[in-house]
Amino acid sequence: MRERSPKAGSERERGGTEAPRYVYGVNPVLEALRAHPDAMERIFIVDGQVGAKAAGELLSRARDAGVRVEKVGKERLSAMAEGGVHQGVVAELRGFQYVDLEDVLAVAKARSQPALVVVLDGIQDPHNLGAIIRSAHALGAHGVVLAKDRAVQVTGTVAKASAGAVEYCAIARVTNISRAIEQLKEAGLWIAAADIEGSEPLWSARLDGPLALVVGAEGAGVREGVLKHCDFRLRIPMGGQVGSLNASVSAAILLYEVARQRGRPAR
Repeated sequence: MRERSPKAGSERERGGTEAPRYVYGVNPVLEALRAHPDAMERIFIVDGQVGAKAAGELLSRARDAGVRVEKVGKERLSAMAEGGVHQGVVAELRGFQYVDLEDVLAVAKARSQPALVVVLDGIQDPHNLGAIIRSAHALGAHGVVLAKDRAVQVTGTVAKASAGAVEYCAIARVTNISRAIEQLKEAGLWIAAADIEGSEPLWSARLDGPLALVVGAEGAGVREGVLKHCDFRLRIPMGGQVGSLNASVSAAILLYEVARQRGRPAR
């Protein structure tokens, strides 16, 4: 992949903090407690429903962080988790801290690595978003970019689907995806969109340089207006009778190929 020369003076996209949020499930709550104990307000637990080992760590870490633990009934926990599989534990945290787009690039710079950013165009399903964040974190991406409007935000369901990866992955929220892509270009990144109509098979593309992968909404794919801002369009070769892949599966395949070309997921 050729090097793209960075430009100075790009406009910052602001992140921001949401209202208080609930994280549910043993692993997501533990990861939140490990990563951000200072953001934890309270932990709600159903007596006897959490395994002894997990309950021991939860209570120990909560005590060390000064987080209050309340024992409640299953019905209250189910309401807080909005019907999700809570496994007997829910945590209340201060609002999710989104970062600025420039902060995502700073992660790559701090690691002395070519930037790898996942840009999501209109993902609506929280399970897909959570799975994408999980793959991004596991396969070496430095952050994820999503839109403020007409797209799912980081919720308890997203945290559960990510297996807690939301607590470790830099997630930027922007007002305009196309403008964010242009800012990434100005920072020296090449932009590759996942596109079922793309002419370039994934396997033949050079993906080892500074790169942003753009993944579109379920069914609709990347919008044409966003595709116009991308440098090239990658097609995932497929056999069989199914014409397309789930957004999170497509993202994972793209990220794995980048990791393969770079040698390994780097941390």
